[in-house]
Amino acid sequence: MNAKTILGVACLLLLSSVAAGDDDNAWSSLDASQQQVLAEFQDQWSSLPPKRRERLVRGADHWAGMSAEQRKEAQTRFRSWRDLSAERRELIRDRYEAYRSLPADEQRRIRDNFRRFNRMNRDRREKMRDRYREMTPEQRQRVRDRMKDRPRPATRD
Repeated sequence: MNAKTILGVACLLLLSSVAAGDDDNAWSSLDASQQQVLAEFQDQWSSLPPKRRERLVRGADHWAGMSAEQRKEAQTRFRSWRDLSAERRELIRDRYEAYRSLPADEQRRIRDNFRRFNRMNRDRREKMRDRYREMTPEQRQRVRDRMKDRPRPATRD
């Protein structure tokens, strides 16, 4: 009985020291540029979940590699995201998760269609949007099914 207790305490001490000592994303382990980008999180850093800290560190590293123009565009996109309602952001997150769960070839098909749509002139895109908005749910599903079954054009990569 005594050996089991000692073994249990030793395991707990080992696990707690590993958890405390191996925090690659402790504030003090961040370099100066990461700390500068993430300064607004400094006071709450230790209370953030590890996965969130990992994402923030990756984002700070990505930011450091951007040109001034790319940073400006990213700031504009972030402001637009922040201005969305909580419901709209949640809908976008849900749709993104649904997209990520699709097979790679289906994701590629969607990306190709999106690029093709964005290459259209503005008037044609607006007409397509208007037509789609006026369709019934059944008509929309038929369009999606036809798009899925049509042959894909050769890609220019």
